[in-house]
Amino acid sequence: MIILISLTFGAFYLHITNGSFDMTVLEVIKTFLRIDPNEKFDLVIFDFRLPRIILAILVGIGLGIAGAVLQGVTKNGLADPGILGINAGAGAAIVIFMFFFQITLKSVSMSSNLSIMMMPFFGFVGGTLAAALIFLFSFKNQRIDMQRLILTGIAINSGFGALSMYISLKMNPQDFEMAAVWMAGSIYSANWIYVWSILPWIILFSFIIYRKAYLLDYFQLEEDSIKSLGIAIEREKKLLLLASVGLISACVSVSGSIGFIGLMAPHIARQLVGIHHRYVIPVSAAVGMLLLVFSDFIGKTVFAPSELAVGVVVSIIGIPYFLFLLVKSKN
Repeated sequence: MIILISLTFGAFYLHITNGSFDMTVLEVIKTFLRIDPNEKFDLVIFDFRLPRIILAILVGIGLGIAGAVLQGVTKNGLADPGILGINAGAGAAIVIFMFFFQITLKSVSMSSNLSIMMMPFFGFVGGTLAAALIFLFSFKNQRIDMQRLILTGIAINSGFGALSMYISLKMNPQDFEMAAVWMAGSIYSANWIYVWSILPWIILFSFIIYRKAYLLDYFQLEEDSIKSLGIAIEREKKLLLLASVGLISACVSVSGSIGFIGLMAPHIARQLVGIHHRYVIPVSAAVGMLLLVFSDFIGKTVFAPSELAVGVVVSIIGIPYFLFLLVKSKN
């Protein structure tokens, strides 16, 4: 954890000092400590870079923890919020919200801040619907069939993705451009309202999941063995899944669909600390945080002055890793 947090601070340093307007460490420290305050530095740090970095940290934590829960509950190392279609379900609900309700909210003089605060709730509804459909069609002989789970997840992902695209094509050109960038997975337009809108969700659901982390160890056993221990397996699974869907929905509401963080972070965590989930979950959060902050820095700087969506950068890293895990699981 110390190493991962140190690496994240390194990525934080690179992110906050580099960009279209470079700053020195001394200038950043002076700005934070309010020594000789400069309006230009204040604008760059407090309005643009700092909320973006903090949002990347929160989204990375949420997706890392959610991925660990999904892999633990399904006993499938290839389970991921993006692959299973939960991202797509939450994303489709938020695109529908953008299309149908955001204009209504503005027309009755409610601030856009309220719209942003409401987005995680709509994402939660869509993510829960996607998860319910996936698990409904994955049951075979009163148990979840892992092969069906992945296949159903891919189908749900495609279906909700097509719905999102159809709705976005009905938008006016300006709103479509915003929706298209958002769906690619981007946090470049981050602000403090985005941070405050997901912070309660991340804190609440992360706390619930960590309190229940020991159950994920038991879930690796056969179901009959778990029941013999007196654990209400279906109730606990539903609680953990709802908590993970809450995390995913909050993250998707502010960053769009960023895949593969939930796949890679738990695998890397298990390589570092073993299989006990009371260690895997916090390390997955730290790995997800590091991956997303560093990926966003890469997306911001490699093609400067243009920017590459962080979801694209993560996919460039994640697709080879997914194929590696797929080949490894066959051996």
